[in-house]
Amino acid sequence: MATDVIEESGSNSQEEHSGDEEKDGKKTENAKTQEKKAESLRGARPSPLDILNHVTMNHTVETPVSTIKGFLNVPPQTELKFSRENLKKVEEQLKGAFIEFYRKLRLLKSYSFLNTLAFSKIMKKYDKITSRDTSKSYMNMVDNSYLGSSDEVTKLMERVETTFIKHFSNSNRRKGMAVLRPKAKIERHRITFAMGCFAGCTAALILALILMVRARNINNANNPEFDKGKTQYMDNMFPLYSLFGFIFLHMLMYAGNIYFWRRFRVNYSFIFGFKQGTELGYREVLLLSFGLAVLALASVLSNLDMEMDPKTKDYKALTELLPLFLVLLVILILLCPFNLIYRSSRYFFLVCLFHCICAPLYKVTLPDFFLADQLTSQVQAIRSLQFYVCYYGWGDYKLRQNTCKSHDVFNTFTFIVACIPYWSRLLQCLRRLVEEKDPMQGYNGLKYFFTIVAVSMRTAYNLESLKNEVNWKILAGVFSIVAAIYGTYWDLVVDWGLLQRNSKNRWLRDKLLIPYKSVYFGAMVLNVLLRFAWLQTVLGFDVSFMHGQTMVAVVASLEIIRRGIWSFFRLENEHLNNVGKYRAFKSVPLPFNYDEDQDKHE
Repeated sequence: MATDVIEESGSNSQEEHSGDEEKDGKKTENAKTQEKKAESLRGARPSPLDILNHVTMNHTVETPVSTIKGFLNVPPQTELKFSRENLKKVEEQLKGAFIEFYRKLRLLKSYSFLNTLAFSKIMKKYDKITSRDTSKSYMNMVDNSYLGSSDEVTKLMERVETTFIKHFSNSNRRKGMAVLRPKAKIERHRITFAMGCFAGCTAALILALILMVRARNINNANNPEFDKGKTQYMDNMFPLYSLFGFIFLHMLMYAGNIYFWRRFRVNYSFIFGFKQGTELGYREVLLLSFGLAVLALASVLSNLDMEMDPKTKDYKALTELLPLFLVLLVILILLCPFNLIYRSSRYFFLVCLFHCICAPLYKVTLPDFFLADQLTSQVQAIRSLQFYVCYYGWGDYKLRQNTCKSHDVFNTFTFIVACIPYWSRLLQCLRRLVEEKDPMQGYNGLKYFFTIVAVSMRTAYNLESLKNEVNWKILAGVFSIVAAIYGTYWDLVVDWGLLQRNSKNRWLRDKLLIPYKSVYFGAMVLNVLLRFAWLQTVLGFDVSFMHGQTMVAVVASLEIIRRGIWSFFRLENEHLNNVGKYRAFKSVPLPFNYDEDQDKHE
């Protein structure tokens, strides 16, 4: 028995010893496997220096130099250069990518929340109608589903916040979150008050101007008392001041467009690419337009009051320089580097304007060609700027005289200035045709080519030397009709997306934001009528109660109104296309390319 017990105890001790050995063996095996995993992870995650060997610069053709190099087939510089300029560009691109990615995550999170909330309200409505209590069980299913239980988006948002705050805001959480989550723009009452004040001053000054014109009979060309001083004013001063009238009218149309875009929920700030919180509302645009109107009207009235008196005939240099001072003031405000008078909007406008001037060297974006289209309706304003150069550079402004039209250089630049906006738009179409291989861009460019020919013919016919030439009149009329018909078709069918025969809204399109169809038909008719307002420049209609310069200004104003109407429906169609293609955010290019990522995609 004792031996049996001893044997049993011995066998038990041996079993315990073998069990301990097995446990130790398992521990060592687990340790080895963990070490192998760690080594594999270290092998999968290369060192920073190894990563840099696989990184190249992302080459995008967006600058004049890169465009010219791409045209000449010069290989792009993809090696990493850690210069201060490159690092700043990379930082801005990465910052923009983080902001846009965080915005997408917020949209995804709000999408999940709204769907859960909608389901909850539907179940509450169902319980109320059927007198049943089933919402709790169904909501438990929703909460336990992937839609209600997944926290991947929240974790990603936290990681983005941590990374962004650490690297782009010097670990200042308040500063970083202010960039990631910009607050909604607050409408300030002082802007509305100032806008109303300037609007009242503008109305009073317009009334005073009308009374002064009527009292002195300035605008009547057939009046025998229309003496030399009045003729000099209409031929010299009126073109100078009409520039501000064209700008004021265009800003009014833009403010009206912003109001109706917001009313009918057109996401114009996303379409134009405005930085969130910096876009101008219609109140701000009206404030700027009425402020400009007050300055211009005050200058006009001062000139009329001091210089149009036939008894004095005292043309002082100071009063003659008032329009020039006003133009210089507007230019200084536009170029002001300080954060005054909506600096971000001014900078955005100047960048787009520079891209239009340098076309086709820059990649064409919607704000660029939209601004170029607006400039095609401001040809008369650009001619006024040309007249500024001639009047104050060559003419004797102290005597209110100019000999601009007798100079060949001025007449040559009259052709060039009139064609600059259309030429810029044509080059933009050609660039998009080459990059996108879209034949529609070629047809669009052909439209601007016909317009350039028509404008050149009309400008040539209006010269004094060719005023009575019938052949030039016929050529100007024919090319103008062709350009107008082509442009009208493009406006209605391509830009607005209307005149669709098989649409559920007869002769319109399937989706409409304005509930009244008559508005679309009225806009189409008005667009056609205003398109043919140029007939006055070819046929030379004379109105007895209106001076020739006034008639030119009226025709130019009608074109600006047409462009304002066109702008609303153009962006409405763009918005509906974005909604149909689910484009709710912009794609931000990253500054680097990683070779292994490219291999995976391949």
